[in-house]
Amino acid sequence: MSPVPPAPSAEPAPLEAGTPAYQRANVALFIGGFATFAMLYGTQPILPLLSSEFGVGPARASLTVSLGTGALAAALIPASILSDRYGRARVMNTALALAALCALASAFVVGFDQLLVLRALLGLALAGLPAAAMAWLGEEISPSAQGRAMGLYIAGNALGGMSGRFIAALLTDFFSWRIALGLLGVLGAVAALAFWRWLPASRNFRARPATPRRVFADVLSIYRDPGLPWLFTVAFLIMGAFVGLYNYLGFRLQEAPYLLSQSAVGAVFLLYLLGTLASTWAGRLADRIGRRNVLWSLMPLMAAGLLLTLFEALPVVIIGVGIFTFAYFAVHTAASGWVGRRAQERRALGSALYLCSYYFGSSVLGALGGLAWSAGGWAGLVAMLTGCTVLALLTALWLRRLRPALD
Repeated sequence: MSPVPPAPSAEPAPLEAGTPAYQRANVALFIGGFATFAMLYGTQPILPLLSSEFGVGPARASLTVSLGTGALAAALIPASILSDRYGRARVMNTALALAALCALASAFVVGFDQLLVLRALLGLALAGLPAAAMAWLGEEISPSAQGRAMGLYIAGNALGGMSGRFIAALLTDFFSWRIALGLLGVLGAVAALAFWRWLPASRNFRARPATPRRVFADVLSIYRDPGLPWLFTVAFLIMGAFVGLYNYLGFRLQEAPYLLSQSAVGAVFLLYLLGTLASTWAGRLADRIGRRNVLWSLMPLMAAGLLLTLFEALPVVIIGVGIFTFAYFAVHTAASGWVGRRAQERRALGSALYLCSYYFGSSVLGALGGLAWSAGGWAGLVAMLTGCTVLALLTALWLRRLRPALD
């Protein structure tokens, strides 16, 4: 009698909240998000100094931010395809290591054009981490804990963005901007090593062929979804408003009547701590009441925060920026988590398309903010950014009509 063949093994169980592997995953992705945004936005608080040192205008100086985010946006889809073919962890590890090298090299440039090239290469390198991270979370984390995990990942983004900006401003004040950018490169290298050591091995990844036909079919499927293209629109608008605000806030605060120092302007970025709190809170709230409800209900707070910055009193301006920052990170957490749910097996490409819109919003609207600032001052900039926020709110209200099966 022939032996009975063994039953096929069950699919590996996703990581549940509270398990050691879940905790390690959260730590690794928090570190990865921290390093990504610290390196990407390190030049933002020193834009006025770069403008003065290299003899370029505010809009051209802002390209040190916009080129990086634009290059990242352009590379997200290729990076997601590579992650489908070769694995999420391999792409994320490579991305952090290459980005750290670009950040280190930025400290040694001899001209502004060289700095722009390196900032663009930094964005290209970094694309692998956000392109694969959201897909990794969707594959490896239990659905009941995905909101919390996504919130912690975005909290790492927020804390990294805050720390990178604050470190760059502080070190520039005491030493130089070259030392500041070099240290951010060292930080990125340390984060790459920690990420490699801590991220649990993928258990539910299944390689997908990276053929043009398959990619084209997946893109068509995503854009035929009744909700995903509108979530991409939300990403474009809210990120553009966020970067537009912080890009030119330093220019305003270093002018009369404030005349703040570089370190004082950098301290304003400590408001990113509110984003860290908002991301974790919004992730838990989304698990309870649904992402659609978190998404639209906090957008009026973004607009209210922007309008408060029109007042001249510095405490009111800071409160307005804080309110806007808190609401923005909560909205981003809800929207990005919803994309992963709706895209299902195409979550890597869906996440990449979401982030592509997100970073193109940063690049395009961030640069247009410079024209609004030059033409109409702070009031002109706020008018533009408030318009973006209102359009995002209208889009989110339309999304409420979707069936809640994939909320």
